[in-house]
Amino acid sequence: MKLDFAGKTILITGATRGIGKQIAEDLLGLGADLLLTGTNKEQIEDLNLESEKKGLSQKYFCVDLTQESSLSEFIDQIKDIEQIHGLVNNAGINKLNSIQNALDHDWDQMLQVNLSSPFRLIKAVSAKMINQQYGRIVNIGSIFSKISKERRSVYSATKFGLDGLTVGASNDLAQYNILVNTLSPGFVLTDLTRKNLSESEMKELAEKVPAKRLAQVSDISNVAVFLLSSFNQYLTGQNIVVDGGFTNI
Repeated sequence: MKLDFAGKTILITGATRGIGKQIAEDLLGLGADLLLTGTNKEQIEDLNLESEKKGLSQKYFCVDLTQESSLSEFIDQIKDIEQIHGLVNNAGINKLNSIQNALDHDWDQMLQVNLSSPFRLIKAVSAKMINQQYGRIVNIGSIFSKISKERRSVYSATKFGLDGLTVGASNDLAQYNILVNTLSPGFVLTDLTRKNLSESEMKELAEKVPAKRLAQVSDISNVAVFLLSSFNQYLTGQNIVVDGGFTNI
């Protein structure tokens, strides 16, 4: 068996760093055509120039999911794309605060990025998928869609909600050969993790994980690629937790 995404167009939000970037790189290597979003306009311009020079089948769009107008503009931009075979709702934000100190603005912004935007994109893209009678949708959740801890009440609310969206959408779309799943990473070794935690803190955190290490972005991407592939023929409406066993302890 061989993974092959030739002729498949995949849309990934938040694809300029971390997990989204790794998924994009892996899919590009497997022959996919990619539609990718990020928030830094200059970076997007540079990435598109680089892709053009190298002849890569990917296009970046500058989309600020905190702004409804930016999302609406992007949805208009992709209307003329006849077929989209896969969607990865990867973009997300997490602002830590206790429930007593959580700001209304943060609540609104996190709901917009983590939940409302995936809803809007699923609604737009699934219409194309219904026409082609094929689609694979992966919503990137979090272990905090299954558990929670202090200062995570708002983030968990959005990620629990995202998994609810997965389950509901999967029931609506399965009859059209469109499979929808949540992929929930545990603690992942990304640039953001390295920025927020010292080496000793990362080592201490890794010791709490049964696998005794933090996830690499490739650990998450490997599962995402399977869920997006034609190898996945019957798995839908599930929340697949990739956390080295952390949520079981």
